[in-house]
Amino acid sequence: MIRAESVWESVGNTPLIRIKSLSERTGCDIYGKAEFLNPGGSIKDRAAKGMIQKAEADGRLELGGVIVEGTAGNTGIGLATLAAERGYRVIITMPNNQAKEKYQMLEAIGAEVRAVPPCPFANPNHFYHQAKRIAEEMPGAVWADQFENTANAQFHYDTTGPEILQQLDGQVDVLVAASGTGGTIGGTSTYLKEHKPDTTIIVTDPEGSGTHDYIKTGAFTGEGGSVTEGIGIKRLTANFARAVVDDALRITDRQMIDTLFHVARHDGLFLGTSSALNLYGAYAMARRYQGSGKKIVTFLCDHGSRYASKVLDKDWLTEKDLHPRLLE
Repeated sequence: MIRAESVWESVGNTPLIRIKSLSERTGCDIYGKAEFLNPGGSIKDRAAKGMIQKAEADGRLELGGVIVEGTAGNTGIGLATLAAERGYRVIITMPNNQAKEKYQMLEAIGAEVRAVPPCPFANPNHFYHQAKRIAEEMPGAVWADQFENTANAQFHYDTTGPEILQQLDGQVDVLVAASGTGGTIGGTSTYLKEHKPDTTIIVTDPEGSGTHDYIKTGAFTGEGGSVTEGIGIKRLTANFARAVVDDALRITDRQMIDTLFHVARHDGLFLGTSSALNLYGAYAMARRYQGSGKKIVTFLCDHGSRYASKVLDKDWLTEKDLHPRLLE
């Protein structure tokens, strides 16, 4: 049993769970890294720790300092979770259309939340640019800048990649991961490719994001939109630039929601939308390798309770035409 002397120490070393129902369907071993068991409830705790650790080492963040970040929610929660123990204030700008549980959690752990209308990245009122301005105008404030701050990807290189190889005794065949900032796949893919070069790295991407098309064509195109939160982007970040990727899969909201409810009912895992998108990608790859026994790893980024006001709301599901069906 792992013992941690602080919340800070409890980040990482998450279990790798074999998803029994999907593994038995495909004859491959599909594993999900249970990142929802981090102290702040998501994989973004790793990025938060990496960025805080780097800012402290550089002397930019001192006791009583302020951390500012623009986020869809989970990175903000991770920062606020770790900041509470280390004596920092946290100011978060985020779009006002995210699941209400994220705002509630941020406020519960003491973050100052500034919800703003969503808008294109080029607009100076985008939550990313607003966070940068706040940090620049506030003495002693540090802008976390999770998209371009490569302490994000480096923490995954230092921790997530080694954990996966150790947990599978070096026998990982495929890594499947969505990308938002690019930190998770940037760091983990680089580590795995260095230590097990024949690992296949697959990016899963929701509709409306440009990462899939960038990998396929070199251009950040992509049409439509998705109900998933915190993943997908239409620009190349410094963190994603580190990624070593073999291919990409476009995942629809229908595929995602059917997977979400499938694993809830068959495996007892009620997961968030990005987790379900990742699992569908892993399932799709396993069907491609049907019966081969390959070991396929993905990330269970956060828990479904963080989205309950949406995915468990029948009216919301009706509005989005996403009432769950049997997983094909």
